[in-house]
Amino acid sequence: MGVISSFLDGVMFGAELEHESLTMFPVRTGSESGVAYLSLAEAMGSGLARVSEVSEGGSVPNLLLENSASLPVLIVDGEELVGAKQNRVANLTILVPAKTTTKIPVSCVEAGRWKYSRKGFAASDRVHFSTGRAARARSVSVSLCRDRGPVSDQGRVWRDISAKAARMQAPSPTNAMAAIFEHNHRHLGAYVDALSVNGDHCGGIFAIASTVAGLDIFDEPSTFRAMLPKLVRSYAVDAMEHTGRNGRGCSKKTAKTFLGELGAADEKSYPAVGLGKAVRLTGPGLVGGALVVEGQLVHLAAFATPGTEAGGEDDDSRPTMARTLFRRRMYEDN
Repeated sequence: MGVISSFLDGVMFGAELEHESLTMFPVRTGSESGVAYLSLAEAMGSGLARVSEVSEGGSVPNLLLENSASLPVLIVDGEELVGAKQNRVANLTILVPAKTTTKIPVSCVEAGRWKYSRKGFAASDRVHFSTGRAARARSVSVSLCRDRGPVSDQGRVWRDISAKAARMQAPSPTNAMAAIFEHNHRHLGAYVDALSVNGDHCGGIFAIASTVAGLDIFDEPSTFRAMLPKLVRSYAVDAMEHTGRNGRGCSKKTAKTFLGELGAADEKSYPAVGLGKAVRLTGPGLVGGALVVEGQLVHLAAFATPGTEAGGEDDDSRPTMARTLFRRRMYEDN
């Protein structure tokens, strides 16, 4: 039995919460990892962490995180950093060691800008929308399996953002993912208010209409509570495209079935960026990633990807202008 499947055996469900077409099943595990760390927002807010381009010229798929704290800093898969030459999201969950500077793999979520808006980065109040997280997670898993490191399909990231912005009528001069969230901030606030938790819940399974979309589980309830508004916005942006459609909500049985399928998924481990090891999960119709430190799970993110096979490639690999620009930009510090 793998470390993730063993962990999932201890998951217990709380009462579900709903708003429009989005349902969250809060979960608890009854165990904590004991790994001490600061969240990205805590560390950056207190001036103990600084994120910058890798050089004056920059490199699209990498940033530098300088941690001057006496504790590691946790950056969660999909967390967005805004500023510098273009906005980015983290490609996977990373625990940056104390008193170190670490190169972190990222994806660009603002295709039309490559100039400084400010010298460094700030942490935003959102993560990559859930369908985008799922597609990016799949491409990162494929890249790791091929010994290419935790690299995403950057062209696919840009295409997904462009298509979603068009559907949600959230145009941006730089094709920035941020515009999608900012354009819908009032609606997203209602989701955040409705799907809030207290107590010892450490994660949630999220469903849109009658179908599970994904889950995020952390080692500490405090980390989950801090991340929950960002995660709700991520799933809500996708759920908003289903609002008003007829159909029943997701059942707890369906959520438990997803957990069972995740527990049966193939697990592959790789050296982590920073502390611990990166575990990637693949199975028919699902993909996921986890950070495990000292044998304990710190964060697990997994997504339903209907119509895909285990470890499958992205089906949209057509060359685009965005992909060409990306190749031109990957010129320093790769």
